[in-house]
This record gives sequence, structure tokens and C-alpha cells, in this order.
Amino acid sequence: MDIRKVKKLIEMLENSNLEEIEIQEGEESVRLVKSNGNVPNNSQSHVIGIPEASSAKIETEEIQSIESEDQTDGDFIKSPMVGTFYASASPGAKPFINVGDIVAEGDVVCIVEAMKMMNEIKSEFSGKVVAIKVDNSEPVEYGQALFEIAK
Repeated sequence: MDIRKVKKLIEMLENSNLEEIEIQEGEESVRLVKSNGNVPNNSQSHVIGIPEASSAKIETEEIQSIESEDQTDGDFIKSPMVGTFYASASPGAKPFINVGDIVAEGDVVCIVEAMKMMNEIKSEFSGKVVAIKVDNSEPVEYGQALFEIAK
């Protein structure tokens, strides 16, 4: 489950009168419970205890990464679909782009495989590649930042 969704659920729970939220997507599930430290153990879901009247914080690299995207001057090439990220056209081939490369609007920057279809992802921006945010063959979510491009 996308960490951004979990963060939003935490905010919703904190701002409501609810004591518990449980969401299931396919085989994954997340259960958020307001508590005073007593969190029941449930082996089939991830349980996150949220103390009442506190600002619950999840300190993970993913959330810090998401927040850092909002604080930068660069543009982000984001995944237009859920799938698998590939940096090159075939295994062992040279990547489409590397950090430090200059890309033009419309250049192919990667492939996202979805439902056995290879979808070329093209840059919406021109500029220098500052960061590659995803590892090769890694699953990606819709809207997830793949590359950071400096103007």
C-alpha cells in the first residue's frame, strides 16, 4: 500500500471522532487505531497505534522523500500508471537516461510495464536529470516521481 495513502488515513483519523480505521486493498490491509499505548496484535494486518491528542509521525525515508519533492525547484517526471519501472529497453542495455544527462521534452526516459504492455514514458520537461527516484525493475504507483529534472 502506498505510504502517501497511509499518511492521509492517519491525518483523517486524527481529525475525526473515530477510534479505528481499517482499509483493505486486495491482499494488503492497514488498520489504524487511536490508543493510549495498548495496541492489539493482529498478524494479518499492519497495526499502527496513534496516541490521542498527539501529532502522529511516521518517520520513514519514503515520507521524507515525498515531502522533499514538494520543497524543490525541479520538475518531476511521474509515472502515469501502476506498473514496473525499467530504466532501459532490455536487460543489460544502456539506460535511457542517467543522472547528469540533459533531456528534451518528448525524449523517452524509461519504460513502465503494465499488464504485459511496455509503455514508453516521455519527458514532459527539458533540463538536466538531477535524480532518478526509482530502481530498475521496481514497482511504481500512479503519480509516483520517477525522475527529478532541473530547469
